[in-house]
Amino acid sequence: MESAHEHNTWKDWIEAHGPRLLLCARQWTRSLADAEDVLQDAFVRYWRHQRQLPGDPRALLVTSIRRAAIDLARRDDRRLAREERAEEPAGAGQTLFQHLPGEGDERRQEIEAALQRLPAEQREVLVLKIWQELTFEQVGIALDIPANTAASRYRYALNALRKQLEPLCHG
Repeated sequence: MESAHEHNTWKDWIEAHGPRLLLCARQWTRSLADAEDVLQDAFVRYWRHQRQLPGDPRALLVTSIRRAAIDLARRDDRRLAREERAEEPAGAGQTLFQHLPGEGDERRQEIEAALQRLPAEQREVLVLKIWQELTFEQVGIALDIPANTAASRYRYALNALRKQLEPLCHG
């Protein structure tokens, strides 16, 4: 049974890190609602296994968020495939990745669009490094890659973003 002190400590931790973790989840999901679901699922998974998992809780939660997002995407893809097989070919032109209208100002939308154009491997390293403030070693653990690979992907992502966003800065 959890003590009141443990509950308050956990609640304080979630309040302190939850918003950044939600931003992280948002990069791996198709909507804010999906990101919130993935984050909740990741917290539950982590809570159930925390005593068995040594290491930094944020890095472990990021790993759990990523896995939950992958699981959700797979479930959604399977459901979509079943629905498409059941329907007539009327929905053939629809894309799986719909942009949500009205999600902030024009500059933020441009930055988010530039992020989405990055290869997934670069985007996830960038999100973990900047928004989660993880070290390259922690990023490597979360993504199951060497720290040097995480650092390289981070540099490639920054260079690609710089090239994409340069016209905005000078225009």
